[in-house]
Amino acid sequence: MIDPRAVVDSSAKIDSSVYVGAYSIIGADVEIARGTRIEPHTVIKGPTVIGADNHIFQFASIGDDPQDKKYKGERTKLVIGDRNTIREYCTLNRGTSQDLGVTTIGSDNWIMAYCHVAHDCVVGDNTIFANNASIAGHVRVGDYAILGGFTAVHQFCLIGAHSLTSMFSYLTKDVPAYVTVSGRPAEPRGINAEGLKRRGFTPEQIRNIREAYRVVYRQELKLDEAIATLTQLVDEQPEIKPFLDSLRDGSRGLAR
Repeated sequence: MIDPRAVVDSSAKIDSSVYVGAYSIIGADVEIARGTRIEPHTVIKGPTVIGADNHIFQFASIGDDPQDKKYKGERTKLVIGDRNTIREYCTLNRGTSQDLGVTTIGSDNWIMAYCHVAHDCVVGDNTIFANNASIAGHVRVGDYAILGGFTAVHQFCLIGAHSLTSMFSYLTKDVPAYVTVSGRPAEPRGINAEGLKRRGFTPEQIRNIREAYRVVYRQELKLDEAIATLTQLVDEQPEIKPFLDSLRDGSRGLAR
């Protein structure tokens, strides 16, 4: 399953079912689990761990050094889960010792061509990165988030679960779970109601999430006041908990 024209380091741990295409380079300290397919001309450097049934397309650069001037060759890592699609020319970098030391990408993500995931990022499951979406270092992306084409995200931003950014969005602040943003800089435009419907949220749950959004964005409350109001509702409306948690967990300030 390894093309004879590929270059694979003798220390790499590659399951016998993995396909490695011609002219790909697999470096030292790379682990690749069963069923993963590496197309031609891909470069994977370690330490990198890649799970099962991923599909990495040609010319992707996986696990290379972080693009951080503070990086001095420390041993850091990239960890990728299962069943991800990583398209052409994507660049996924390892972590830095100044933060987590590891960049983490979950499972079932769809990462389109020319996307960039920088050092120390944490990407959840079932996300979509449209073409040329780029997240800078230390960014956290929640499950089912969708980044529109050419979205650019500033360092340390939080992008909550089920959120949505439109094409060409520039994010300098945190985006709570469920929220749709657009613009440069990005501003909130409502909740991702259509996405929630597709994922099985009931009309009542969507209505409650919309009301929670209004508490934060329409009632002219201070953020602490809005959090206090939503905290009183979360036991009876558990669907708003991801929204509430993302309000508490951000560090860049809220996109409002």
